[in-house]
Amino acid sequence: MVSGLVRASHPAPAVAVTLISVGLAVVWGRSPGGIAAVGAAILAGQLSVGWLNDYLDRDRDAASGRADKPIPNGEIGAKAVLVAYVVSGVAVVPLSFLSGLIPGLVHLAAVASAWSYNALLKGTVLSVLPYAVSFAGGPAFVVLGVPATPPWWLLAAGALLGSGAHFANALPDLAQDLATGVRGLPHRLGPRYSWAATCVLLLAAAAVLNPYAVAASAVVLLFGRRHPFQAAMLVALLDVVLLILTK
Repeated sequence: MVSGLVRASHPAPAVAVTLISVGLAVVWGRSPGGIAAVGAAILAGQLSVGWLNDYLDRDRDAASGRADKPIPNGEIGAKAVLVAYVVSGVAVVPLSFLSGLIPGLVHLAAVASAWSYNALLKGTVLSVLPYAVSFAGGPAFVVLGVPATPPWWLLAAGALLGSGAHFANALPDLAQDLATGVRGLPHRLGPRYSWAATCVLLLAAAAVLNPYAVAASAVVLLFGRRHPFQAAMLVALLDVVLLILTK
């Protein structure tokens, strides 16, 4: 059961986004307590997003024969995943406000945006919008808690990274999603143009953050075509590492 609950949370992106946010907290000089608060809030939010996704997609996953999904394959019950979502969704509220009122509200808005993707916008032409909003909201939350004003380029890079991650995340499941009626923006564009959008958006994000990151990102994307979402997360991590080293 524990293994199924962990896998239903989408642990890889949850950990990656948390590490990226903690790295930004270090760059912007958050105190040790502030860094811990960022990590806890971001992780709780990411876990809630992952659990909501698997809970809401359980019937589509079963129809698609997704043996890798823990609810359809019987590894864990849907009710347990729903309870985990509710617990993490409640926990993210006080954890977010540890960084202050305005930062907390910004982070909760970013989490709510991610929830809206799962619940409302996944199958629409606006499917990329929650990714852009949530990935911009995360860095804003980190910087506002310093307190400081988030620079425009950081928010732009976050929105670009999020948008690129959306296309990358959708690519492996385009055919299965279409078979179950999901028609988000990547599904409408198709695999060729969705991969092109992934590369353009991620390279644009790297260029905004750090010119040195462009070459590193290009190498990752060159070899990451078969695992696009993992490549997108690696690009984001590289961007933050280079930002830390050059800031």
